[in-house]
Amino acid sequence: MKHLKSLALALGALTLTAAATSAMAQSQVLNLYSARHYASDEIIYNEFTRTTGIRINRVEADDAGIMTRLRAEGAASPADVVLLVDAARLARADAEGLFQPIRSAALDAAIPATLRAAATPNGVTWTGFSKRARVIAYDPARVRAEDVQTYEQLADPKLRGMLCSRSGSHPYNLSLFATVVERMGDQRGEAWLRGLVSNLARTPVGGDTDQIRAVASGECAVAITNSYYAARLLRSDRPADVAVMDRVRLIHPNQATTGTHVNIAGGAVARHAPNRANAIRFMEFLASPFAQQYFANANNEYATAIGVTINNPALTALGGDNFKQETIPLAVVPQNLTKIQQMLDRVGFR
Repeated sequence: MKHLKSLALALGALTLTAAATSAMAQSQVLNLYSARHYASDEIIYNEFTRTTGIRINRVEADDAGIMTRLRAEGAASPADVVLLVDAARLARADAEGLFQPIRSAALDAAIPATLRAAATPNGVTWTGFSKRARVIAYDPARVRAEDVQTYEQLADPKLRGMLCSRSGSHPYNLSLFATVVERMGDQRGEAWLRGLVSNLARTPVGGDTDQIRAVASGECAVAITNSYYAARLLRSDRPADVAVMDRVRLIHPNQATTGTHVNIAGGAVARHAPNRANAIRFMEFLASPFAQQYFANANNEYATAIGVTINNPALTALGGDNFKQETIPLAVVPQNLTKIQQMLDRVGFR
């Protein structure tokens, strides 16, 4: 009888051990919802799995698709980490309650507060992991460099009919406009937006690369673009892209004043993350020198982590990452989005 009892206890212990092992194995996963679609990110994900043993299950869509899926899934969502590619989009998702705050000493030490959501008593929701500068592209045959040194100058009447832009309501522009208006004030900021509309050479259309090409083709003389689009053209082996960059010059605006606006791609822990500890670990990994250097060197973005050096010839040709950057926190973007959209409607910036 004693032997049977001992055997039953042993089998019970084995069952519990097996269950614990199974639960542990199941916990070593990370469910990632990503709006980033860059081959270089695969290397980052693979290295995270190699060093931690945590397998990544990935769902990819654009920012709108990711947010729609999170809303539809609600509390049943398996998402652990969400990656989006603009501060305005991160702010919108955060405002809808799709993220949860976290505390991380590693992220606090690595990423400047200006590139993260505003801190709360419960922690920080979203964090920027790569930067893009909002630069000015211009045709030196038609425009003098001294006339396009600042964002403010883009509204000067001397540029009437020369400016190209993508939609005013695109998140890249919304993030820029939100910080410029924060600095200028509502009245001057709306007047500036009206000046931009007056200077448009055409109805806003296309993406940032299209704006650079429009300057090179002569359709316009000045445009706003994110730096990594220009860097892609600089690194291209296509003769047509080389010809475009031969015609265009780039400026980091406001170097003598308030600094160039930078936008981010960033991430957050999903509100209902089933693997929260793994999610925080992944967020911290994205701030590591390994991941930061891949963002910069492989995908033409700037690192956000403090002290990370980059070695990207295209970014070096654009002046490297030593330019003066705007110090207004990107956390002001969500505070100003509704107001900015109303201004754009009033001035007719479609």
